[in-house]
Order: sequence, then structure tokens, then C-alpha cells
Amino acid sequence: MTEPRPRHLLLAASAFAVLMTAACGGTTIDDAQEEENSGPTGTADPDAEIPEGLKIDFLPKQLNNPYSDIVNAGGATAVEELAGEFTERGGTEPTADAQVEYINAASQAGSDVIVIAANDPDAVCPSLDQARENGAAIVGYDSNASCTDIFVNQSSTELIGQTLVEMISEDLGGEGTFAVLSATPNATNQNAWIAAMEEVLKEEEHAGLELVETVYGNDDDLESFQEMQGLMQSYPDLDGVVAPTTVGIAAAARYVSDSEYKGEVAVTGLGTPNQMREFVKDETVNQFALWNPEELGYLAGYTGAALRAGQITGAEGETFTAGDLGEFTVQADQEVVLGPPTVFDADNIDDFDF
Repeated sequence: MTEPRPRHLLLAASAFAVLMTAACGGTTIDDAQEEENSGPTGTADPDAEIPEGLKIDFLPKQLNNPYSDIVNAGGATAVEELAGEFTERGGTEPTADAQVEYINAASQAGSDVIVIAANDPDAVCPSLDQARENGAAIVGYDSNASCTDIFVNQSSTELIGQTLVEMISEDLGGEGTFAVLSATPNATNQNAWIAAMEEVLKEEEHAGLELVETVYGNDDDLESFQEMQGLMQSYPDLDGVVAPTTVGIAAAARYVSDSEYKGEVAVTGLGTPNQMREFVKDETVNQFALWNPEELGYLAGYTGAALRAGQITGAEGETFTAGDLGEFTVQADQEVVLGPPTVFDADNIDDFDF
């Protein structure tokens, strides 16, 4: 599965427009992980049936985030197919403190699976550990915590870092200065991708590129817009910006499209086709990348159910079937990978609707 594809999983365009503005089935979960996440325990039974009625809670970084809305819509589809009970929980601020409240609420409600995009890798763990003691399987998605049973990764960190550098290099002709407009300072996925970018930048072929600064818009549209504005004030000769966050890239593109920097400052990063289409059409953005976010949520839902049922424990080499997406294999470090990112540009952006 190398690229997203239109399918029954994808949201209808009208639904996306709106987005933009319990039975225990396994024997391995209750004693799944020690406090320091030392690794999976128990024995997987790939033939175990996933029981109906599983309570599966999705906790995004924050509610009312267009990207999270799409991801969790995929999770809702998976849970519906599994005849489970889907609940989305969260606050409007992307903080660990806000998530702790909803982790506790999910645990108290008897959640069988908690699927979380962590705002901090460690601060949410005491509550997640307590939820696990209460019987919940803990699945990370999008942004992992250090105490999950398994992590559903949208792509490999190395592939994303490589793709981000390659795009800005192509946009700048292999030479120039650029900044990174990220989400929150503690977001594990963002930080991992930036670290991967820094490693790629050390390669001789990218010697002409210079990363001058990383700033944080906290996945808030206004803050991200203001950070982009601040970057141009601090670096008036800046050649480009990479925003590895769907909120950030849209805000950066909006700022550049209405400024004197249009055509002079390259904007790229991670975004959805529907939010970035206008900026590609008006030539503010040449290219950007992403995986299929709804498929990420869909895969996370099936992964959580497979884990809770005992089909998998998180050990490397275990396999399970994720509905229409087919079979997946657990990789090293208790990770399931959706696939490599797809690069969108003027030639293919109209082929996608999400």
C-alpha cells in the first residue's frame, strides 16, 4: 500500500467541509507491559476472535483539529465494522494535562482499548498505566507515548524525514536557507521527523541547504500563521519553510500566498490534498506529502482490537488483518507501519479527496 486511494473509507467532500471549519477477548492484555514498557508479554493467538462490543476510545492531540477529525473518522469506521463502541475524547488544547483528564475518563468508563496521539511522551503515562491496570489495551497512533503496548505509525520516521528534505531541496534547487514550522515542542512524532531531517541534511548532497530555526505554532492556525510571519521578519531572505504538521503548512501557505513572498519563499511539508489544493493551484506550494489519514485511524482501530483480543501482543513478526487494508506485520519496537508517504503536486492532487 504505497499511496492513498479513493475508497469507501474516505470522507465525502461535504463531510470534510464540516470537519475543516464489553467483553475481554484475550488473555495477554491484563499483564501486557511493565511500567518501563520493557516489551510484550504473553502468547499471541492469531486465530482469536475479536469479540463484539469492544469499547474503543480515540484520544487525539486535540478536538476540532481538521487532521485529527479525518483520522478519527477512519477509526470510527473500523470500530463500526468490528461491531464495537467508538468514543472520541479530548479537549481543545493540545496539552498533556488535558489528555490526562480524558484518559482517566476512558478508564473509568471501562474502555477496552485507548488509542492516543500523545501530546507528551511521558506525562500521560501514569494515567495510561492505570488504564492498563483497569483492563485497557493502550495503542499509540500519530504521536507515540513511551508506555503504549503498540504504536501505529503513519510511516517510518526515516522515510518522512527523507521525503521532507527531498521536497525542500527540489523546491530550492538544492541550495538555500529554510526554517521548520512544527506543532508542539513535545510532540514525539514532529520531533522524530525533525531529527530525521537533520540526519539527512548531513549528507553531502544536501550541503547547500541550511536549517536556520525551528519554531512552534502549537497546531493552532492563528499561532502558526503568526510564527510564519515572525520567521519572515527574522529572516527576510529566507528561501523556504517546511511544516511537518497539517495545521502549520496550511497557515504558512496562507501567509505566503497573500504576501510579497509568494513565488519567492517555498512552502512544503505535510498536509491533506483538500486543504492544500488552492495553494497548489495558485502556485504558492509546489509539492507536499502525507499518508492517508483516514486509513491511519482505520488501522489503529483494528490494531487495538487485535491487541485486545490477543491476536497480537506487540512482538516483532506477529501478523493480523486490518479489514479492507489487508494484512500487517508488527515491526521492531512494537510498531505497525501504515506505509510510505505520498507526494502531492499539481499533476496528481485532483486524484484525491480527503
